[in-house]
Amino acid sequence: MKKRLITLPVLLSMFFWSFGQEKNVYPEGYLVKVGDMAPDFVINEAGGKSYRLSDLRGKVVMLQFTASWCSVCRQEMPFIENEIWLPGKSKGLVVIGIDRDEPVETVLKFSKDMKITYPLALDPGAEIFGLFALKEAGVTRNVIIDRSGKIVFLTRLFDRKEFDQMKNKIFALLDAK
Repeated sequence: MKKRLITLPVLLSMFFWSFGQEKNVYPEGYLVKVGDMAPDFVINEAGGKSYRLSDLRGKVVMLQFTASWCSVCRQEMPFIENEIWLPGKSKGLVVIGIDRDEPVETVLKFSKDMKITYPLALDPGAEIFGLFALKEAGVTRNVIIDRSGKIVFLTRLFDRKEFDQMKNKIFALLDAK
């Protein structure tokens, strides 16, 4: 009888624990990892244009998860604009800033205030963010996707050394054709 009383709680614990294990969570709160195919989605730019990620196959894509209230995002964005977007767009690079759960007016003002020319898109409810990372996790994330749709680089926060590694990866992909 004593053995059964011990076994039952252990089995019940394992049973209920298994329900919380639906998603793999990787470092930094990511739900994806390098080598995974990027989840497909449709997103609307603040200016009105729509994108389906799978329609961008054949191009190198940078997804920049951001928000107007994020100080680290604001720190990183001029580097993305000047060191990645401006020199990369003529080589076919696609950069999409994905603004987490803010209204279009806020996103348009954010883009103007930051003086960026790459598009910022809307992510109501952080639905697209939630395909890549836990919704409870912070923004300031970059996801680099190769021409085949595979994730090849992930960042979290802004670290100059990691940023330079990401930039080198992007330009190596662009030059590889």
